[in-house]
Amino acid sequence: MLEEARPFVKWAGGKRQLLDELTQGLPYFENYHEPFIGGGALFFRLEAMNRIKRAYLSDSNAELINAYSVIKNEVFELMSELASPLYVNDEAAYYKIRASRPKTNVERAARFIYMNKTAFNGLYRVNSSGGFNVPFGKYDNPKILDSQNLMLVHRALQKDELYCGDFTIALKNAKRGDFVYFDPPYFPISKTSNFTGYTKDGFGENEQKKLLKTYKELDSKGCFVLLSNSYSDFISELYAEFEPETVHANRMINCKGDQRGKIKELIVRNWEPKITQRKLVEEIVAIN
Repeated sequence: MLEEARPFVKWAGGKRQLLDELTQGLPYFENYHEPFIGGGALFFRLEAMNRIKRAYLSDSNAELINAYSVIKNEVFELMSELASPLYVNDEAAYYKIRASRPKTNVERAARFIYMNKTAFNGLYRVNSSGGFNVPFGKYDNPKILDSQNLMLVHRALQKDELYCGDFTIALKNAKRGDFVYFDPPYFPISKTSNFTGYTKDGFGENEQKKLLKTYKELDSKGCFVLLSNSYSDFISELYAEFEPETVHANRMINCKGDQRGKIKELIVRNWEPKITQRKLVEEIVAIN
């Protein structure tokens, strides 16, 4: 297994704690498609496992895709920019950079990474005008420049394609035998847990229904399709025919500390995962 890159940004709903469940019983596949790339935890794991021939990575968040593109093509320039004394963990510097309008893609990427590392809870949230509006996070020592991991991300992206657009782009690129992973902005499990503000347009019930339609079209094309989402009656009913699996994950982003912890999430596959040897042993022990 290759040295594994880690997500270079904190992202609400990140999947690092669910990687064992998401990679369980994976089929053999050709190309990999992830239309809600976010932090990219599953992509980086599969890349380290040498399972990906070519990946098509996309997101509707233009700042995120720009950051991926800069890491792929201009990583040394990005590291030099982030090493500048402008990017310090200071409240005044934070609000100055938040209000800035970068002139180059490298500066845009540096601003994006800096704010992600120093903003409150690592949130990415924009208002209806598309302006970033998260307050300063007041962290003691955030790692704004992580050169080692940026180089690993750079290496992982070299053979892959990056796009900015909505999830339906997978319908254009994916073919039979390809693997498509959907990790959309989660459907809120309460009125205070809505983290769909990654773009000014949001992601509500209509978008979730449109995603189901795309999921079914890819299924009919012969693609392997995997989806993760929050546990809710709405999502469970949407994907009932695919028999969603319930798993538990740590919720790390919440403004109230006592509301962080284990929550239920859903994993939806359109194939029957092969039972692993470890799981088989566990089931035999449970029976005996």
